[in-house]
Parts: sequence; structure tokens; C-alpha cells
Amino acid sequence: MLNDIYNKRIIELAGNIPRLGRLPDPHASATAHSKLCGSTVKVDLKMDGPVVTDFAHDVKACALGQASSSIMASHVVGATAAELRELRETVRKMLKENGSPPQGKWADVALLEPVRDYKARHASTMLTFDAVVDAIGQIEAKAKQTAKA
Repeated sequence: MLNDIYNKRIIELAGNIPRLGRLPDPHASATAHSKLCGSTVKVDLKMDGPVVTDFAHDVKACALGQASSSIMASHVVGATAAELRELRETVRKMLKENGSPPQGKWADVALLEPVRDYKARHASTMLTFDAVVDAIGQIEAKAKQTAKA
């Protein structure tokens, strides 16, 4: 039932998204878009080596995209590239393969677990995770180019 995924806590997260806006000088920006529902998340990221030092995002998404973006924004600063790649894979498996939700500081992602029964909602839920990993890849690629030069 849709009430399972649009519960009170999801609505609270969606209504209180931290770090909204854009960074003036990000190391990378990435956009993830769901063709199915039209939701879009744009992220700006700054990193020092493998560690995220600053983050902002522009979230034009449904409540699920907003809630997942809220969780990301609450914990992304201080996270490592490897941690964030693992998080994206864990969330993907949680939704598509009945995997377990993440633990520790990312435990709130478990609130999105009921979404697994609604395939049409998977894309919007994954937007923030996909955009962050995309931005990390851009930063790493620039660092490799700089190292070669």
C-alpha cells in the first residue's frame, strides 16, 4: 500500500532537507533525472582527497526523492568516496534484490525499504545516490588528469 512508503517520517524528511541550494565553487556537479516521474536532483560536491568536505543540492523530486536527498545531505560531509559508492550499491540491492538496508549513520535509509515493492518509485529514490557517485567520479577523473599533466 502506498501509505507504507509515504509514512510520517518520510514526509518529515522530505519537508526538512538540509543543505539546499548550490555551492559557488564545487569541485564537481552532477544531475540525476528520472524519466518516469520527472524528478531531478542536482548535487554540488567538494572533496579533499577521498573525503567529502562540502555538499549542496537542488532537489526537484517527489517525497521519496526528497527524503533520500535529506538523508544524504545529513551525513554526506565527512563520508569517503568508497563509503558513498558502497551506500549506493547497498540501497540499490535493498530496492531491487531484497538486500538489507545500510547500518550506522545511514540507518535512516531503512525508512525507504518499503519502496522495493513499487518499482516505479525506485528511480526517484536512487537519484541522490547516483548523482553523488557521478560527482565523485568526475572529481577523481580530474585528479587523474592533473596528476598526468
